[in-house]
Amino acid sequence: MIKVKDISDYINEIAPYSTKCSWDNCGILVGDPEAEVRKIALSLDLTAETLKIAKDFGAELIITHHPIIFKPQSSFTKGNLAYELAVSGINAISAHTCFDCARGGVNDVLCELLCINDPVGVPDAECEIPMARIGDIDPVSSGEFASFVAERLNTVCRVAGKRDSIKRVAVCGGAGMDFFDAAVKMGAEAYVTGDISHHHFLMAEETGVTIIAAGHFETENPAMTKLMDIIASKFGDAEYLVVNQSNPVRFIG
Repeated sequence: MIKVKDISDYINEIAPYSTKCSWDNCGILVGDPEAEVRKIALSLDLTAETLKIAKDFGAELIITHHPIIFKPQSSFTKGNLAYELAVSGINAISAHTCFDCARGGVNDVLCELLCINDPVGVPDAECEIPMARIGDIDPVSSGEFASFVAERLNTVCRVAGKRDSIKRVAVCGGAGMDFFDAAVKMGAEAYVTGDISHHHFLMAEETGVTIIAAGHFETENPAMTKLMDIIASKFGDAEYLVVNQSNPVRFIG
């Protein structure tokens, strides 16, 4: 019999909760650690949509990347997603920055998708374990590389900085600009992340580094399938579903 705590303990082995950023919230966030688990849903986020899909699937456990409970809350009433999980008898685990850092986690999956060879971590004071990754690609222009990123992640990229040839590339899924300076010191000629501010785009001109914003959802969501595969390799008796979550961002123009 598989229990919620068994799944959580295994996630803690492959992506130790102790490696999360200080502001983060990971682990069992809703439910009973002793509850039995036969069906597991995985989703980048818990939303009304993903919760309905998990319920229709019959999941006793949903595993998300972004924490279901992130900031302190003064009440949990009808309509609150944590409340709705509890009354539905669905347990919840979140593996956020610990899975960003983990070997085989969000940023390693991003490297695989973008064909970045021999990636290594980008050390930074913000994290005990490196979160961003840097490695090499076959040389291409900044425009060609941005088009490749858009194709591989099925997204629309915003790009600043032009280079005729890019070989050394750093990546960090989600909101990853905290690690930009450290990546540049390691020779990054291009930096791919999800969210980038106007100020950071201006830095492309100052540093000569091509900066590509590929979308928070798009740079992280592919890793949920990898997390499913990792867990299923250990707990093969359970049934799994990676929720086909809708991107909350629409592109109009």
